Order: sequence, then structure tokens, then C-alpha cells
Amino acid sequence: MNEDDWLKVSDHHLGESILDHRLIATRYFFPRQNRIEKVFKVRNGDVALGCYYRPYDGAEKTIIHFHGNGETVKDYLDSPLLKLPYNILFAEYRGYGASNGEPYLVAMLDDVAVIIESLEQPKENIILFGRSIGSIYALHGASLYPDSIGGLIVESGIADVRERILMRATPKEIGVTQEQFDAECHKYFDHEAKLKSFQGKTLIMHTRHDTLVDVENARKLYEWANMPKRLQLFDDGGHNSILDMNRKKYLESVDGFMDDI
Repeated sequence: MNEDDWLKVSDHHLGESILDHRLIATRYFFPRQNRIEKVFKVRNGDVALGCYYRPYDGAEKTIIHFHGNGETVKDYLDSPLLKLPYNILFAEYRGYGASNGEPYLVAMLDDVAVIIESLEQPKENIILFGRSIGSIYALHGASLYPDSIGGLIVESGIADVRERILMRATPKEIGVTQEQFDAECHKYFDHEAKLKSFQGKTLIMHTRHDTLVDVENARKLYEWANMPKRLQLFDDGGHNSILDMNRKKYLESVDGFMDDI
């Protein structure tokens, strides 16, 4: 065996989609395993997701928050979002935090409905909140319940998932044609169609100086969303400092949006 063989990624994918090829998964995701106390367990078949649920006394509305790529639920246990007077569920991904399994772009779409249903709460009281890569899963949830989910918040979100994947892997590397690749991206990650199907309220937040996910993503997402909708662009901070650098205005934007639902 060649001494570099251990560095090679096995040539297969999980599930039916070519977008769940292991090469894409290993280049796209940055999972970290860590433990938290009081795990809110969500099970989808053999997958056990280590989420965290914090009820707020007397609150009817619940935020389901999907975090960014390099984050875990544990990173949010001291989040300023917990100061807001709402129930909040921090959703965890496969292979992240206290969850088992491995993260795959398409396979993880199947976890979204299971997470939403785990709360056993009226859909109109649920607000989906996706940050960065979490926008993929929040948008998917909104498209699954287009007439019932109460609201959608997208922070530092992604408009074109295809573009993000191509930054990490090419169709040739995963053994498919450009046409096959494009068709799969359209099938699973058509964010324009998903937003246009959603009938609830939408809040899009982004910093103007995001160098990881350009602010043009926010403008596209806002354009695709139905009314009522709001676009909140912040002058300070970047992709990973948007909340810290704009804490007061950020929380006021979220709280005001929640209050209108």
C-alpha cells in the first residue's frame, strides 16, 4: 500500500444523492464532538441528535435554531439569544456535538422534520432560525410546512448552495457530469423555490462586510421571499462576529420579528 493511501477519501456516498459523496462531506463540514448536560434527544432511525431545549416560562413561541458550520450546540449555551423571552431549541447536526453519525448535506435534510415534530407544538408557534449553513436546513423546514410554520429567520445565509459546493469539490472529482451535478443541486437546494413557497413572515439578516458569505446572498434571499418580509443589514462585524458586534440591534430585530408573529 502506498504510504499516502490513508489520506485518500473512500469513493462512495451515503444515500441516494451524489451530493452526499464523502469527498464533499469531508471538505464541506467541520464537525466537533463535545458533550452537553441535559441533552434534548431527537432520534431519526439510527441517528441520534444531541440537541438542547430551553423552555421559557409562559412562552408560546419557540425558536428552532440551526447553527453555523464550525459551531456546535454547546457554543450556544451562553448565547444572548437565550435572553429573549421565548422557548428555544438549538438543533444539532449529525457528527456534531453530542450527536452520532456523519454530516452529509442531503441526508441531513431528513432530520429537519423530525426535529420540528419532536417539539409537539403548534406549527404556527414555531419560528425556524438558520445561521450560515444552518440556513439550508431552516429554509428546508419552511418549505416542508409552507402554510403553517409561523416565521423564518435567516442570518448570514446561503442563496446558492451549488456555488458553495463547487468551492470545495468538482463534479469530475465525485465522478458525475456537470449536468448530473446541477440537477441534484436544483432538486435538493433550490432556495428560490423554497422561499417562494413559504407563506409566513421572513427576516433576513446579514452584515455588509461578510467576507465568507457575501451580502449579495442576503439580497437574493430577500428578493425571493414573500411578503411580509424584512431585510436587516448591519454595518459592523463579519460572518462570525455579526451578533457580537451588533448585539443590541440584532436582538431587537429578532425580538421585534417574533413579537409580530
